[in-house]
Amino acid sequence: MLWKIEVRQRPSFFDALGAAVKKDITDLGLGKVDDVRVEQLYFIDGDFTKEDIEKIASEALFDPITEEFVARPVRSPVNRESISDGARCGVSNGVKTVEIFYNPGVMDPWEESVKKAILDLGFDNVDAIKTAKRYLIKGEISDEKLKIAGEKLLYNRVIQNTRTCPIRVKSPKYKFRLNIIDILGLDRKGLIKLSRDGQLFLNLDEMLTIKEYFKKLGRNPTDCELETIAQTWSEHCGHKTFRSKIVYSEQLTVDSKTVKSKKLINNLLKSTIMKVTKELNKPWCVSVFKDNAGIIEFDNENNICFKVETHNHPSALEPYGGAGTGIGGVIRDIL
Repeated sequence: MLWKIEVRQRPSFFDALGAAVKKDITDLGLGKVDDVRVEQLYFIDGDFTKEDIEKIASEALFDPITEEFVARPVRSPVNRESISDGARCGVSNGVKTVEIFYNPGVMDPWEESVKKAILDLGFDNVDAIKTAKRYLIKGEISDEKLKIAGEKLLYNRVIQNTRTCPIRVKSPKYKFRLNIIDILGLDRKGLIKLSRDGQLFLNLDEMLTIKEYFKKLGRNPTDCELETIAQTWSEHCGHKTFRSKIVYSEQLTVDSKTVKSKKLINNLLKSTIMKVTKELNKPWCVSVFKDNAGIIEFDNENNICFKVETHNHPSALEPYGGAGTGIGGVIRDIL
């Protein structure tokens, strides 16, 4: 049986997340919002009784001091893959509802933790788990502005969606499909369009190089091959700016005279930061410019390992073409 558990703040307690969303909507000028409440939803599929579900909810999924929950069965098709009536949609009593789910094929970060909690309680009959977040927005905000608020504040379109009727609890079975990209049949305009539409973010010279390579092989590339090349040649992975030749020009005024200068910098990183670090060769620099981290001496017994590089998250999905490197934070262990 498929069960749904709704966890929400008690009415007498302050909803910090809801208040933050309300402030953000107001700051963006999207509408006059009186209140925002946030609820956490759990869909649990398995051979459970109502008593089992209430035990799971009360002992693992909510804080009895500040929260309350409602658990109920959800009517669903025989295969229990989708929920047709398990989510509140639209408007009710002046409150607009937005429910956020992870896309099929995207890992739900709550799923494994909930499964483990259920197993720790002595239940081993979980078939599937799906989680969602519900925002109840009360106030004067149009559907158009609500959509903008959702995309800017509430969810990430790359990995999430707001489809609430129906949703899937179990991901559909994966069926492999080989996609061949007809790059050999494209002219220059077609290559540029392919790079743009496919979010490869490669320039014409790079696309022509790829075309020539596969022309020698006598075949077109698969989508996987093309995207692998694009990722390898991206700014994020290839550091094309750092490694390229840069012409630096400056204009100075010296003794009322204008002095112009121009010089060629061959590899910006190596000719500046790396160069001076190696020339100084400080004894307390244990390891520099190796393995994505740096190590310096802290005292006679300890070293400190630093990693000052930031990465996209989720990797290979966003931002476009690695252009947003530096947004977010380090998500890899420095070791």
